[in-house]
Amino acid sequence: MSEITNKKFLQIHPDDNVLVALQDLKKGEVVVWNNGVITLQDEVNAKHKFFINEMQVGDEVLMYGVLVGKATAYIPRGGRMTTENIDHASQDYAYGDVNYKWQAPDVSAFEGRTFNGYHRGDGKVGTANYWLFIPTVFCENRNMDVIKEALHNNLGYTVTDKYKQFTRQLLHAYQDGEAIESFHADQLGLANPVANRVFKNVDGIKFLNHQGGCGGTRQDSQVLSNLLVSYADHPNVAGITLLSLGCQHLQTGDFLNDLRKRNPNFKKKVLVFEQQLSQSEEQMIEDAIVQTFIGLTEINKLERRPAPLSELCVGVKCGGSDGFSGISANPSVGYTSDLLVALGAKVLLAEFPELCGAEQNIIDRCESQPIAEKFIRLMRDYDAQAHLVGSGFHMNPSPGNIKDGLITDAIKSTGAAKKAGTSPVVDVLDYTEPATKPGLSLVCTPGNDVEATTGKAASGATLILFTTGLGTPTGNPICPVIKISTNTALATRMGDIIDIDTGAVIRGEKTIEEMGTEILEYCIKAASGEVIPKAVLLNQDDFIPWKRGVSL
Repeated sequence: MSEITNKKFLQIHPDDNVLVALQDLKKGEVVVWNNGVITLQDEVNAKHKFFINEMQVGDEVLMYGVLVGKATAYIPRGGRMTTENIDHASQDYAYGDVNYKWQAPDVSAFEGRTFNGYHRGDGKVGTANYWLFIPTVFCENRNMDVIKEALHNNLGYTVTDKYKQFTRQLLHAYQDGEAIESFHADQLGLANPVANRVFKNVDGIKFLNHQGGCGGTRQDSQVLSNLLVSYADHPNVAGITLLSLGCQHLQTGDFLNDLRKRNPNFKKKVLVFEQQLSQSEEQMIEDAIVQTFIGLTEINKLERRPAPLSELCVGVKCGGSDGFSGISANPSVGYTSDLLVALGAKVLLAEFPELCGAEQNIIDRCESQPIAEKFIRLMRDYDAQAHLVGSGFHMNPSPGNIKDGLITDAIKSTGAAKKAGTSPVVDVLDYTEPATKPGLSLVCTPGNDVEATTGKAASGATLILFTTGLGTPTGNPICPVIKISTNTALATRMGDIIDIDTGAVIRGEKTIEEMGTEILEYCIKAASGEVIPKAVLLNQDDFIPWKRGVSL
């Protein structure tokens, strides 16, 4: 991709027949391009695209060097790309005999570096130390909520005290007869969550409320069991409390068997409470709190110890994407991914609906034919499911994506795939399959932000790098999520949820390599507990199981 040096526009790939506006451009403005000039036929806001040449109906639109759409109307030279003048299109893909050569980045500055993580009995290393509550069925969600309120409020994990204080002040103002339409709190700020914890070495107590475990199909319960088991087995989890009703499809015995199948060396404490075998709901909740409290005292004795960077497993994700995502944040994360792979770590790329248009590049990077064929099969089966219900991968972009310049799914997807860098694909994982090989693995998940992050954690991600151009509060219960903005305006406006700003890439102040290196430095600090990502501070613990239906 071309370097940005305070330009008004950018050609991403030399084969592209569109240019990306890096700042708002006016109708009639003349831009110099390739020893000629282009007169803009429309207002072109930053993040949107305009055409280098005039386009006839059916002409191919190229971005990132690949097919991303076709013209549906005549478009003059300098005309703006819109949903009215192009439709989604992408090239077909197939496995070929490709000898992919990867040039790994220089990682000498990181050789010998470590992070301070939690070493588990099975040899895995976590970036956090959580106690996890798991219900085998939705019937236990209310009991989970009761226990959560009791433990969070008394052990220092709640982040809602400021809002409770605000509501009390509002109530007093109302009782005193004050006008409350423009009421402001005396003080509203985020307290230091670590300072309030009773157990300093326990990063959180997490709760996986869900809507499954019974009803639906037995296959749904099996997929859910695999997901919940993967969270219990996660390196960031130190102990588990399991709540069961008793009569549901997902039986406690099935869950425990699946846990042993996934990890025969599983050594963590699992506390099991079944309501239909208890004397009363009150007794079950009381016992669960007491036994969990004892478990918390035990895992609080664990301390962080150095581990090589090769023990990291980092998921890469984007959501609330904009027209800068594929130019600033995603390529920067892609360079971080390449650094991690070169250091022997694992990187996970998911969101299969958001790889539409980037398939051939990914296939060409697969280390073997079986890996490529598994990816092709999962992609085609998933897209076929979507078409059966009258949809398709081409319907993935949201209204917010389109408004900010991502006109077709192929444009969105080819930019999204930049998060995976350029390293070879060493494995393709179906939903909940664990990542076992160092290097870049693909994980089959929906594009939906929470379903995708839920799936990455299930495959073993111990950190997630999440890029966004529009802003999103998405997080995960057990895997710290680091939010990376594509532009400085977002980082300024929503600084309470953004950790890293890559807007300097758009302004030409930093290269992608410099930004990617900074992101890796932040990862090392976050993995060591030296910095706490905003999603963790805010308890953004989003968890949505995928039932393997159509979800884009």
